[in-house]
Amino acid sequence: MSSSPASPSTPSYTFASRSRWLWALLLTVLLHLLLIGWGSRQFNTPTPVNRPERVVMANLTPLPPVEKPVLLPQAPKPKPSVQARPKAAPRPTPTPQVEVPDTPIRETVTPIADAAPAAPTPPDAVASTAEAAGKHYQTDPPPSAELKYDVEALQKGQNYHGSGKITWQSNGGSYTINGEAGALFITVLDFKSEGEINGFGVAPVTYSQKRFRKPATQTIFQRERNTIVFSSSQNNYPRSGGEQDRASVVWQLASIGRGDSAQFSPGAVIDMFVAGPLDAETWRMQVVGQEKITVGSGDLDAWHVIRIPQAGSHEQRLDIWLAPQQEWYPVKLRFTETDGDYLDMSLSKMKLLDTASAN
Repeated sequence: MSSSPASPSTPSYTFASRSRWLWALLLTVLLHLLLIGWGSRQFNTPTPVNRPERVVMANLTPLPPVEKPVLLPQAPKPKPSVQARPKAAPRPTPTPQVEVPDTPIRETVTPIADAAPAAPTPPDAVASTAEAAGKHYQTDPPPSAELKYDVEALQKGQNYHGSGKITWQSNGGSYTINGEAGALFITVLDFKSEGEINGFGVAPVTYSQKRFRKPATQTIFQRERNTIVFSSSQNNYPRSGGEQDRASVVWQLASIGRGDSAQFSPGAVIDMFVAGPLDAETWRMQVVGQEKITVGSGDLDAWHVIRIPQAGSHEQRLDIWLAPQQEWYPVKLRFTETDGDYLDMSLSKMKLLDTASAN
């Protein structure tokens, strides 16, 4: 009986085959492990560790508060009218205080004790206006003269020096006032007042004014219509007699002092209705007292009179010094703006004029 050819030994074949497969499997696993480790090193990011957040400390210094202007109590400025309007309920008005002039005025002023003048009367009431303007004083206008002044001015923080001149001419029935003040060859103020001398004293008919860099204006005291009108505004006011303009008011005060010096005493109040370039209102002129001042001609005893505007007004403050031994001429004038700028005129020379030459 024949037999099949011998086949490879089965156990030997199986063992070798298995060995090869095992080595291949191990090699594959090893390669995968190496690949995984290399990829982790190349692409993996470190696992975040929960650490406390870093706190930055800073000291914050608060900024200073924004500066705000200090507002003083202001009353609405009434606009006078010919026709009477219903009056609002009266409000308590603070008593005007006598103020010591600001620097650089060098005179010593003694405040008035127990001086309590009444509050200024609103000019929109026709009756009150007539009472303020229509009061008669004993007057005696001073003789014609040409007054020259040394001028000191403060404008926007800069001091200027110059000269000024006021010419007063009167023949007993009429008058003319011409005035100018300048610094550094610039005319800061130029004005003219013309009118008559009557039972009220100085009575203006026209007043013109030209300030530096501002247009000229004219104020007219109409006799036929008894009205005060203005070239630069639509305002108009009744005229009853005794009204003044900003130039004539100084010479009316001089005329009152010459008419009867007893009308000047510390604390005395003289109310006058005064027209400017755009409008008019009652000016309360208060007599501070007699002071010794020094001007170009030497030391003089002069009556110091002030006009302080009402609170909230944009009008000038006016200080006047009238010298009785010099025919009550204004030997010193000072115009102070609400922002502190001023124009100071101090008498340096005086010349009497021929009365017949008055216009």
